[in-house]
Amino acid sequence: MSRNPPELQSRYIDPEEMPWAPSDFPGIETKVLWSDTETGRSTILFKLAPGAVVPSHTHVDVEQTWVLSGTFEDDEGQAVAGHYIWRPAGNRHEARSPTGAVILSMFGKPNDFDDSDGFYTDASNHGTDRQ
Repeated sequence: MSRNPPELQSRYIDPEEMPWAPSDFPGIETKVLWSDTETGRSTILFKLAPGAVVPSHTHVDVEQTWVLSGTFEDDEGQAVAGHYIWRPAGNRHEARSPTGAVILSMFGKPNDFDDSDGFYTDASNHGTDRQ
């Protein structure tokens, strides 16, 4: 059996042990599972209260989202628990959760928000760098 050096070892994370952190947007909390400030990539759990809205933004790179519970939607469709959504770079939308939701999202780069400096993937405010 081979042993990886410390910098190449697997990282095991139990999100249940992590506290939810408030976001810049009402009714949305986060748990940053992984982020890399060099590339802008991140994996984040989001908890959206019923009626929470993710304001209008453009995806700079691909976004992948798996809905773990509740409903998550935009003007192009709705996803429920167990559904997967991906959006290509350049996709522009406002997302919302009419009933509340927990989602797992993976970002290739931080989103570009119309009225905000960043959204969760700004490691100066959130997350654990290169873990």
